[in-house]
Amino acid sequence: MPKTTPVFVGLDVHKETISVAYAAGGSAEPPQFVGQIGTRQCDIDKLVRRLQARSSRLVFAYEAGPSGYVLHRHLTGKGLDCRVVAPSLIPKKPGDRVKTDRRDAVEMARLLRSGDLTGVYVPSVEDEAIRDVCRARDATRVTLKAAKLRLKSFLLRLGFNYVGRADWNRRSSAVSWPRSCVRRRRSKSSSRNRSAPSTSRSSACCASRAAAARAGAVVATCTRSSKRCKRCAACSGWSRSPSSPELGDLTRSTTSASSPRSSG
Repeated sequence: MPKTTPVFVGLDVHKETISVAYAAGGSAEPPQFVGQIGTRQCDIDKLVRRLQARSSRLVFAYEAGPSGYVLHRHLTGKGLDCRVVAPSLIPKKPGDRVKTDRRDAVEMARLLRSGDLTGVYVPSVEDEAIRDVCRARDATRVTLKAAKLRLKSFLLRLGFNYVGRADWNRRSSAVSWPRSCVRRRRSKSSSRNRSAPSTSRSSACCASRAAAARAGAVVATCTRSSKRCKRCAACSGWSRSPSSPELGDLTRSTTSASSPRSSG
């Protein structure tokens, strides 16, 4: 018949192995090292049956780590006492620097018997699911921020300095960095009927220039003046900015601007 004296079991849990040691309660005998077992549930059940032959009261303890709380839920589901210990609160001697699986399991059983271990809060399955969602969101936010910084650094090396608000919403993503300031080529049919620039055309040009300015691109500057549009020359004459060679040669000569084709 198994004894009623509790047996304190220290576990050193790893990815593929678990080191086991136990210390008998009510005595000053040193803890005994059992050995290493697997991490499967059948291996743990075999260990429990082996230790229950010594005592019906088993108290387990292991350090909180990357293995989570699966082992704790499995042992508590079988009606056993299991505690998850905070690794930073485990008492250690100043000169004891040797660390092995055997020594950790024996020390865990000894401190569990003396009552010097501090347990941590074991969350439920629902609480752990909420924790996982919050941690995944935080990791995604950090990754997204790093990607934005890499993109802005890449554009800065090419001469495009974004000086607007970095909201990264649909409005800012719709702005084309290098093409927002380049005027489209007109077709032959529209160039024949070209006369004085219209007001709608001037406002469209100003809108494209404002969008390019919000995007922070160093774009071509206007060289002609017009009464219809004071901020630009109604898409009539452009000159390339010296700090943005990637935009291509957009310079128009004054002779072509005064030619009969451009004047109507």
